[in-house]
Amino acid sequence: MIATLVQIAVSLFAVLALAALARRMSLGGDVRLRDKAEACALAEAAVCGFSPVEVTLDKAGIGALLRDAQDRVMLLKRHGAHFAARLLASHEGLRLDRNFLTISTGERTFGTVTLDLGGEAQAWAGSLRRLGKAR
Repeated sequence: MIATLVQIAVSLFAVLALAALARRMSLGGDVRLRDKAEACALAEAAVCGFSPVEVTLDKAGIGALLRDAQDRVMLLKRHGAHFAARLLASHEGLRLDRNFLTISTGERTFGTVTLDLGGEAQAWAGSLRRLGKAR
């Protein structure tokens, strides 16, 4: 009985110590895009040579859409405590619902993201429908 109580106490102490260490190291948390400059820096780091000329941020900072001078479009979305980026190749998996644009890349590991783009949602949805078409 005493051995079981000691084991529970040690386990509880270990869990609390790991939680304190994670907090001190600032692991996890609610990561959000602060501004367009941060989104541009993340895009440039994700794909060499991608220099955004047009950027729109989700109202909550959980993602962004960026377009470069070559008319390539990148989707940034929060993935855990970091951001993941994908270049969009087609408009498949795109759905517009008022101010919300839902984008699915078809990549199971990347998943689907719904961005609140406000008044810019319709313009971006229209421009994304040109993706994958011959120029």
